[in-house]
Amino acid sequence: MPVISFANTKGGAGKTTALLLLATELIRRGKTVCVVDTDPQRWISRWFEGASAPGDKVMLATYVTAYTLQRTIEENAPKFDYVLVDLPGSQSPLLATAIGLSDHILIPIQGSSMDAQGGAQVLEILAYLDQRANISIPHSVVLSRVNSMITTRSMLVVKGLLAQRSVHVLDTPLIERAPFRDMFDLKTYLHLMDPAKASNLDKALANAAAFADEVIDLAEKSRQKPRIRAA
Repeated sequence: MPVISFANTKGGAGKTTALLLLATELIRRGKTVCVVDTDPQRWISRWFEGASAPGDKVMLATYVTAYTLQRTIEENAPKFDYVLVDLPGSQSPLLATAIGLSDHILIPIQGSSMDAQGGAQVLEILAYLDQRANISIPHSVVLSRVNSMITTRSMLVVKGLLAQRSVHVLDTPLIERAPFRDMFDLKTYLHLMDPAKASNLDKALANAAAFADEVIDLAEKSRQKPRIRAA
């Protein structure tokens, strides 16, 4: 099943939020998910350890290191519909290992911060592999924490700059929504929140669903593409 890694070597880019939104939306749809936490901060592990697990739909692999990542993915990929890998928000040997094991790399970048060096570093590694080793790893940028009032302007600016580097950007940005923050504080699934207590929950749910639709489609297509380009 698809292995999707979330990568940005700079903290605060919305990497863990993006993974959590995808994981919880997949679970809501009845899919089984293995979440692999390689981040020493263990933000995603803390969430899943505190949230009520929906039966056998999710498994958390935590304290995963560069030495155990490959084994963890290879053991769990056949057992689950999706494997989602949360990488550290810093430079780490885990990045290169995860890239080689992933069907798709998702790179969250704040829409207002095109100078986000962490995302650029990941893109540079992927470009190096493509140009020097003929190894093409499917990857996309997702704009995160986008202000709902300036989504169109932000998307146009960022997409234009990334287009110059032939980088694919998801059509669905992750909007800055209160329920996305509340998920971490309350340790609850987005679709289980009380609409009376969560501001604009319907819009947050629609955003998460559209994001998941796009990532799922990309991941399935990535699995069908050869990694080694013809010389």
